[in-house]
Amino acid sequence: MRIGVSGTHGTGKTTLVEALRARLPGHVAADEPYYLLEEEGYEFQFPPSPADYRALMARSARSLCSPPSPSATIFDRTPLDYLAYLVANGADPSEEADHTPLRAAFTHLDLLVITVITPETERLLPGTEWPGLRARMNDALLELVYADPLDAWPDTPVLELNGPLAGRADLVLGAVAQLS
Repeated sequence: MRIGVSGTHGTGKTTLVEALRARLPGHVAADEPYYLLEEEGYEFQFPPSPADYRALMARSARSLCSPPSPSATIFDRTPLDYLAYLVANGADPSEEADHTPLRAAFTHLDLLVITVITPETERLLPGTEWPGLRARMNDALLELVYADPLDAWPDTPVLELNGPLAGRADLVLGAVAQLS
């Protein structure tokens, strides 16, 4: 099972990825594209620029498509995250991404999990940088995932996690069981 976890910053993605890795025997967690690009020598602007988000989107798509990734992988972020950040900054998704590489990337996922901002994430998780961008990205991500304006992930099952933090891993495990 290959699972992608997407969401704006500060919604518990990495914590969820680690919880899933611990509970899904044989699964590994893929490094976040930001860290992969950093290791490859990419220098990010602060805050990230549109070019940075495009590079992250492309790197994320390559990670999903790359054969060395085991079939039992949990991805911390997907190309959808970076497209949503671009849209949150005013970009038109059809001008930012070619549906062909995105569609190829999403065919390698068995489940797309979306973590969203909830009253509980606001209360329990640490505060984040750029709260305005965070909220705009959350909204853009939800709009993109359900509207799929690029027709890039039509066959990828989506699980939106908008309930309690404590039950998230169990919800994902239930979806995995149904898909297996």
